[in-house]
Amino acid sequence: PVFAGMNGSAIENFSCVIYNIFLMNCTWQAGRHAPTDTQYFLYWQKSREDNQMECELYTTDNSSRNIGCFFQNVSIGTEKAYFLVNGSSRDSLIQFYDEYIDLYKIEILTAPLNVTADCTRDSAGCIITWHPPLTSRKEEKRWCFEYEISIHNK
Repeated sequence: PVFAGMNGSAIENFSCVIYNIFLMNCTWQAGRHAPTDTQYFLYWQKSREDNQMECELYTTDNSSRNIGCFFQNVSIGTEKAYFLVNGSSRDSLIQFYDEYIDLYKIEILTAPLNVTADCTRDSAGCIITWHPPLTSRKEEKRWCFEYEISIHNK
């Protein structure tokens, strides 16, 4: 059966974030009813054409159980990425957890680059310019970014 395994043994509160342009961190909690010897393993696939990859560097809790993962050199494509966390235990079968995620929705963008303000005393305005932030997206589209400028006078 698709959902073989003890109820409540699958991970909970799964989330991922991409930061510093190419790093991804995923975290989760052990299933509420998972046996104490349960160990979890994370796999992800960026697109259907890509191979599935296992976590490169797990983070563990006090019981040495995997509860997170770091990936390096992450790039964002146009398809949803597939994540799968399965588990193993000597005592029982463990339910798996899977999810499709739009990676661009979990990326924390860096600040815009080369921000400059050119203000002159004899005019009432300033010209503010910048370059879009660096991103892990393969196909950066400048129109995807919206900016808000907050100007404070002393």
